[in-house]
Amino acid sequence: MATDLENIPTWMPVVAAAIMHGDGRVLMHRRPFGKHHGGLWEFPGGKVELGETPVMALIREINEELGIILDPAGMAPAAFAESHPDGANPAIVILLYTVTLWKGEPHAYEGGGWGWFTFQEAKALEKPPLDIILLDSLRNLKKDVG
Repeated sequence: MATDLENIPTWMPVVAAAIMHGDGRVLMHRRPFGKHHGGLWEFPGGKVELGETPVMALIREINEELGIILDPAGMAPAAFAESHPDGANPAIVILLYTVTLWKGEPHAYEGGGWGWFTFQEAKALEKPPLDIILLDSLRNLKKDVG
């Protein structure tokens, strides 16, 4: 027998991009004021919609937020972070991808701003808790590779 609880999502998939400049800096996006975590810096991205793969969602979200077109050939899964469910809200699971290939120049279409930062500079930015985890994971990954 099906219950209403079966239709309540327990987690929400979110994708984010660590867009890597050729000189090693990473692009960070500032959340618009007035939104949850407004004014904090994060990896750009957003929710995975029904029927989308994470890569499809990331390409769509980055185009909407920054006006650039990501090349799937330059995208690779890098890390993830998850929140704990908060009452009636589902947990958030952010899937972080590194991005090395794209077309266009970034613009802040959502009004929050953006910038290129070294890992040290990005660490000093005020960020939502999950983006702190993602940045640390990305930094450790780069140390292991480099």
